[in-house]
Amino acid sequence: MSAHPIGVHVGPGLTDDNELLDGGPLARAAEVRADAVQVFLADPQGWKAPLPRPDETDLRTGDVAVFVHAPYVLNVASTNNRIRIPSRKQLAQHAAASVAVGARGMVVHGGHVLAKDDPAAGVDNWRKTFARQADDGGFGLPVLIENTAGGDKAMARELDALARLWDAVGEFGAGFVLDTCHAWAAGWDLATAVEDVRAVTGRIDLVHLNNSRDPAGSGRDRHAPLSGGEIPTELLLQVAADAGCPVVLETPGDAASHAAEIELLRSALPVR
Repeated sequence: MSAHPIGVHVGPGLTDDNELLDGGPLARAAEVRADAVQVFLADPQGWKAPLPRPDETDLRTGDVAVFVHAPYVLNVASTNNRIRIPSRKQLAQHAAASVAVGARGMVVHGGHVLAKDDPAAGVDNWRKTFARQADDGGFGLPVLIENTAGGDKAMARELDALARLWDAVGEFGAGFVLDTCHAWAAGWDLATAVEDVRAVTGRIDLVHLNNSRDPAGSGRDRHAPLSGGEIPTELLLQVAADAGCPVVLETPGDAASHAAEIELLRSALPVR
């Protein structure tokens, strides 16, 4: 496996009957010559617990680095009990399923609180999530919190909000995912983003390297191909090089375009 794996997001890679779809994630990785994949283990817009995968052993024992993305609906920061409590439960279930497939980490969005709420409540809900799971032996793999594009009451949109969150969860070993499209949408300076984030979290575990269809500071989360958006491609490549960690592309496109993007990244990144 590469010391600096580059991969693609492939979704669940399963049919509705929990069978491999077109060979599953590993077949897609081979098709685009990726050495990493990011998968969902269940419906990203649903609340169902993940089922054991037919390719569980192959994912766990293979040469492709595996990352899992938790469902988008999870929001452990929420002050709404009907959202927060099932989110905590699902986070633990998806973490256990992620361990079963040998994932290096599980990505989850930072979430938000309601417009009327103090963001400090959301930060404390994140702390309680990690603390309670620690009492049960931990998550079993790094939980990687991802920065988000918009939302005034978001936990991980602004760098100062991220600092408040890390003061609460850093002690539990929380990891961080830097999404370049989200950072651009939030108005971050991508030229210094890696340094700025590390000054807060001390780490970057994964980069979601995505271009943006919208101008900087737009607050809009609309991904574009690596060389086909508002962010200069050279700037994206510099972020990947500066971060020095695994990279996953969540860019739109077909297998041929993703293979070309991976080749571009390999040629631009320093040998490790």
